[in-house]
Amino acid sequence: MESPGIILAFFALSGLTATSALLVLVARNLMHALVFLVVSFLGMAGLFLTLSADFIAVAQILIYAGSISVLMVFAVMLTPLASRNNGSTLYVIPALLAAGGLSNIIGFIAIDTDWDERKGEVLAQSDFTTTVAGIGDLLLGKYILAFEVASVLLLFALLGAIVLVQERRRAGEEA
Repeated sequence: MESPGIILAFFALSGLTATSALLVLVARNLMHALVFLVVSFLGMAGLFLTLSADFIAVAQILIYAGSISVLMVFAVMLTPLASRNNGSTLYVIPALLAAGGLSNIIGFIAIDTDWDERKGEVLAQSDFTTTVAGIGDLLLGKYILAFEVASVLLLFALLGAIVLVQERRRAGEEA
């Protein structure tokens, strides 16, 4: 990560992500807070790209910026208009104090830690290396059993959720 463009992009995306995360906290309108949250998710994906974690960046875009954000928008749109106000609560000051304290602790640890640098492993053509092939080889090689068990477990969880919803609908129709 010695390229000046990557370093500049990292700091620009860091500023964008931190600013949009702060705007999520202070936004009064819940829809505006959701838009800032999507920008924060996309900024995190960009940060992962600058750190050569392309698989995690794509997963961040697909899962968080795509699916979860759309789910939140639908949840907000289905709530009554009266409960959409993101007004002040008693928890704003304690939350700000806790977030500030946690940020100070993380910042102190990041500055105080002696980080080891990996030298001599950079490709001659570019600073960007892909991780998708390595993850695919591991998922379909060494960890194939765990991958298949997780997929079956997710299938059963999905089927269980459908059964629970159907039982509630039938109970609501009979009453």
